[in-house]
Amino acid sequence: MSKLMLLFLASYVLGGQPEVKNFLYVSAGDLANARQLVARADIAGVQVVYSWKMLEPAKDRYDFSAIETDLAFVRAAHKKLFVQLQDRFFTPTAKNVPAYLMTDKEYRGGIVMQSDNPGEKKPQGSGWVAMQWVPSVRQRYQQLLKALAERFDGEIYGVNLPETAADIDVKHTAGFTCDNYFQAELENIAFARAVFKKSYVVQYVNFWPCEWDNDHQYMERTFAFAAERGVGLGGPDIVPNQQAQMNNSYPFFNKYKGKLRLVAMAVQEATLTYKNPATGRGFTRDEFEKFGREYLGAEIIFWSASAPWLR
Repeated sequence: MSKLMLLFLASYVLGGQPEVKNFLYVSAGDLANARQLVARADIAGVQVVYSWKMLEPAKDRYDFSAIETDLAFVRAAHKKLFVQLQDRFFTPTAKNVPAYLMTDKEYRGGIVMQSDNPGEKKPQGSGWVAMQWVPSVRQRYQQLLKALAERFDGEIYGVNLPETAADIDVKHTAGFTCDNYFQAELENIAFARAVFKKSYVVQYVNFWPCEWDNDHQYMERTFAFAAERGVGLGGPDIVPNQQAQMNNSYPFFNKYKGKLRLVAMAVQEATLTYKNPATGRGFTRDEFEKFGREYLGAEIIFWSASAPWLR
């Protein structure tokens, strides 16, 4: 058997599924603290989460110095960099979009409060999300994507857009409709794919506001759209057989195995808190990987640095 064939077979595991590449997942500014983890032979790269505000501190003034620093760091370690461009945030004080979006009238406030359960707002909410359904806000987000692509297309391994879930009061949020939010997110996906011609584009898709069990066909249309446009999909959580996800994105990942340009899933800090009902203990690395690879078709897993197997 030739060496080439041996290398090909070595890249696969039992069942013919491609071997999953492990990436480290960190927040912007934390990469240097993870130096020893990045250096591990079983870590192929790093996903770093950057807020919109960090990359555009003022209108049309872009600051990509954090990405430049991180890119140099991972290159020196002979690893790859995935950039997550974050437009939604999960603490009450995190309004991490440029100030002009919140002050200039044309952006209609720029962000809206998130709550744990739509329509049941906490006094201070649980976070914020950019109003992508407002055309002027969406246009500014796309300008940022364009500027990032002009500098980093082909230099970074990929860019991913944050989860489709948004816990907002859909009945009382000005200008919001279920359909225009869905169409706005698809427009952002298409725009990202158009400007990033070399690097991977991955959209995180987990839930859609207003939808359960594909009752608006949002989930079905998302996967068909991604497959047609050469877009990768992924999600912020691998939770084996979790009912909520099984009623939303997971069955479509299974249906579209082998049809998407890339599938990149994450095991974040919150994911690690879930218990396997069969054991009463947290899911193991093998359980995450097996479900991610065999059911979801994951080719990359972004691991929180707090994952037990990395300690």
